[in-house]
Amino acid sequence: MSDSDFNSNSNSNSDTETRKIRNICILAHVDHGKTTLADHLIAASGGGVLNPKLAGRLRFMDYLDEEQRRAITMKSSSIALRYKHHSINLIDSPGHMDFCSEVSTAARLSDGALILVDAVEGVHIQTHAVLRQCWIEKLSPCLVLNKIDRLICELRLSPLEAYTRLLRIVHEVNGIVSGYKSEKYLSDVDSVLAGSLGEAGSGDESFEFVEDDEEDTFQPQKGNVAFVCALDGWGFGIHEFAEFYASKLGASAATLEKALWGPRYFNPKTKMIMGKKGVGGGSKARPMFVQLVLEPLWQVYQVALDGEGDKGVLEKVIKSFNLSVPARELQNKDPKVVLQSVMSRWLPLSEAILSMVVKCMPDPIAAQSFRVSRLLPKREILNNGVDSNVLAEAELVRKSVEACDTRPEAPCVAFVSKMFAVPMKMLPQRGLHGEFINNLAESGEGESDECFLAFARIFSGVLYSGQRVFVLSALYDPLKGESMQKHVQEAELQSLYLMMGQGLNLVASAKAGNVVAIRGLGQHILKSATLSSTRNCWPFSSMVFQVAPTLRVAIEPSDPADMGALLKGLKLLNRADPFVEVSVSARGENVLAAAGEVHLERCKKDLTERFAKVKLEFSPPLVSFRETIEGEVSYMLENLKSLTGGLDYIEKTTPNGRCVVRVQVMKLPPTLTKVLDDSSDLLGDIIGVKSGQTNKGLDTERSSILEDENPIEALKKRIMDAVEKDILLMTETDKDRAEKCRAKWLKLLKKIWALGPRQIGPNILFTPDFKRKGVDSFVLIRGSSHVSQRLGFVDDSIDGDKAAETSSEVTQALSMEAKHLESSVVTGFQLATAAGPLCDESMWGLAFVVEAYISPFIGQANESETFHQQQAEQYGIFTGQVITAVKDACRAIVLQKKSRLVEAMYFCELNTPPEYLGPMYAVLGRRRARVSKEIMQEGSPLFTVHAYVPVSESIGFADELRRWTSGAASVLLVLSHWEELPQDPFFVPKTEEEIEEFGDGSSVPPNTARKLIDSVRRRKGLPVEEKVVQHATKQRTLARKV
Repeated sequence: MSDSDFNSNSNSNSDTETRKIRNICILAHVDHGKTTLADHLIAASGGGVLNPKLAGRLRFMDYLDEEQRRAITMKSSSIALRYKHHSINLIDSPGHMDFCSEVSTAARLSDGALILVDAVEGVHIQTHAVLRQCWIEKLSPCLVLNKIDRLICELRLSPLEAYTRLLRIVHEVNGIVSGYKSEKYLSDVDSVLAGSLGEAGSGDESFEFVEDDEEDTFQPQKGNVAFVCALDGWGFGIHEFAEFYASKLGASAATLEKALWGPRYFNPKTKMIMGKKGVGGGSKARPMFVQLVLEPLWQVYQVALDGEGDKGVLEKVIKSFNLSVPARELQNKDPKVVLQSVMSRWLPLSEAILSMVVKCMPDPIAAQSFRVSRLLPKREILNNGVDSNVLAEAELVRKSVEACDTRPEAPCVAFVSKMFAVPMKMLPQRGLHGEFINNLAESGEGESDECFLAFARIFSGVLYSGQRVFVLSALYDPLKGESMQKHVQEAELQSLYLMMGQGLNLVASAKAGNVVAIRGLGQHILKSATLSSTRNCWPFSSMVFQVAPTLRVAIEPSDPADMGALLKGLKLLNRADPFVEVSVSARGENVLAAAGEVHLERCKKDLTERFAKVKLEFSPPLVSFRETIEGEVSYMLENLKSLTGGLDYIEKTTPNGRCVVRVQVMKLPPTLTKVLDDSSDLLGDIIGVKSGQTNKGLDTERSSILEDENPIEALKKRIMDAVEKDILLMTETDKDRAEKCRAKWLKLLKKIWALGPRQIGPNILFTPDFKRKGVDSFVLIRGSSHVSQRLGFVDDSIDGDKAAETSSEVTQALSMEAKHLESSVVTGFQLATAAGPLCDESMWGLAFVVEAYISPFIGQANESETFHQQQAEQYGIFTGQVITAVKDACRAIVLQKKSRLVEAMYFCELNTPPEYLGPMYAVLGRRRARVSKEIMQEGSPLFTVHAYVPVSESIGFADELRRWTSGAASVLLVLSHWEELPQDPFFVPKTEEEIEEFGDGSSVPPNTARKLIDSVRRRKGLPVEEKVVQHATKQRTLARKV
């Protein structure tokens, strides 16, 4: 990985070098041992940067103060290792849900992943998430079962029980991967729930005798599963034991490898390996893995820690494996030290893991050939007027990436997955030849103390310092030429560094397949980008993030004079953190969006101490809500009928009396609403929301669904499936009713005029029914089923323009005007759905039909008035009046139809010992949580509880839980879904029972929904109905007796 040799005559040499590179990342749930494992690998192969005695305690990759203080990893960082002539770039990643964006950046740059699972805790929600990330990014995973020692020391399991537990975990992980392969699960929360339902019915015994499925991803006999204890520094794969026992049992190592896992038994009398059926002695027979692997381990642990059994066992192990353990370590009074010194020499952890990495994970050449379909998906070129040279070069670049071409003349392509800030003083002070470098002089980043480096992987060609490259954003299209100028910039690379954890080693150049840090791109890249030596290159597909930044706070400086420093600090923070979103709200506040509380705290600390360096004030978190109406799915048919022909409408007239607007509303089925909400990015692409007008989500995150053959067909199918599912839910028994519903929906799906808000939301505007009898001399604004055409529900050829059977000039002029006013109706709908009547939050899951009739000028007194009105029309006053009328009518009917508040919900996974279940439920009760499941984890002393907690109640939830359970309970929150609050915010007691329960209404305390609405209205500066004087009759005196 040192300087590239540009004068090499043969490519075979450089190919051999590239084949000896491995790019791997360590992924797992929080606290499952990633950084501890990385410590041992660094101690063994990191070139002496870490003393083996400190491995596991130092946490070398957690070099930030905040990481050491909290004992969790908060960013992905890379280090280069050497192992038996192989170069291994190891990327350690966080396991906490708040930093899952860092997992995405690590996964994009790697070819393989070590998936760690705690043998005691088993599979958790973040394990599902990282397995999904592996599948999306097409990484080759290996499974590492960590903390095996806890099965012996804490849970005191017998070897057979431990084997059953390990077997279950391997099966469970395989089940998750096969679920993702068949694309069964749309989200991680769904897969967790599905997994837990599956577990409930499975007995223990069944696992012991299950044959491994050939298609299973993880199979110990394949060599891609390791059993380790990272803290004590030992680990093994089946291969190590197979080699050791091969000579003793007189069998080949390959045969033993296959037999050492699964229901295979060794008969000592006949020295034969047989299945369960061939074993006599009933159920006392132990599988070979228990007999030959786990029992010796258990014996060593029991002798070392409990003083039970024969002390000669340790001597026997040392002798039979020719271990050189220093005598002073064996005589140590602490049994743990003795155990570690024997085990780490008998089964060295780094050897087991790195040999598995080299054997089971692909080199860059092999990996890029099958990852290229994810990194650079093939594009369908529609129009024929494109430059064939550009296409040919773009295809050549794709082929170079596919082949991982390391020749200097090959097109150079790299992907930057994130920018990270490094203090200037951390940069190397010496050049390649020992000369002193003035880092500040060549810094083009102003007077800041921070230097921004790009975390990048080279996919083709050679990068060298001083090279000029093109920086391409995710929306760049090489075929569009001049119009794409804003998506491409030219930049010069100042220096290249090899990352060694916190340290940086300067290198002159680096070939394809390597992971490097690049300086000089700070001004050109915000979050991620593609680097290319040619303009004619497609940008790499965007990374998929598991969650969106949902926790928002408003920031202002304590001293208004520091506003400039705050804006500069926000700009730097936005660049340094791949997941932060910085925006300015409608009220002019600077809003910072983070993934969760821990992430937000780190952002606050970075902003105050590193980037802005001024005292700041942070608002309480700003939580988003949605607004909808009351409506049961079981009344869907009645709702559909009322929408298409009911008399339940609101009517508004424009001030000039020329336009009458009638609006009807219906609640959409929940599954359809969810599909529309989840597919917003894809809808934006299909409907053709202009990239200039799009919100940032569309800009940065092209949905991964676009890899499907035809995204329009895929989305159409999802919408149809959602409608079908809701119909079946509602009419399980009544077939006739279901058919009527289906027919109505098919008709409605052909009449989608627009979606809202922002043209891609979960609310639908349907075109009005032409056949409905209008008022004489009024003309209906018909609209066009524009969205239905785009989604393929209506053929473009069949146009709904059935011209009115009339020939009078007045009516024709009105029809022309009606055509022009269509956009005003849509705009009114967009404005109404963007700000509902309760507290100006977006609407959720509503379908509107807007009938707008316009009439000619009527009842003018004289010609001058007519002239004035026509002149007013010329300046668009009428269009504005139509927009306002539609907006007001939509908001009024939502209020009339019993409006309800919708709040976001977190899926919450809690783990707690049984003695703290009471306090934990008390905390959940105070937070309006809804517990969905509680199970005892088999083989461990913990309860796992699944619950749903409202986002508005989640602030400080983790801290309160830790306080009440003395730190014994752990919690993870993932954004799950939107849920309607059943309470009526305008509730007033009317019936006798209600008056008896709540009083006459004067003293009814506001319910939860009303409190939430009022808090949002206060924050937005909207009027709130509240008593200004609380106790009018209470005497106020200066004495503090009352």
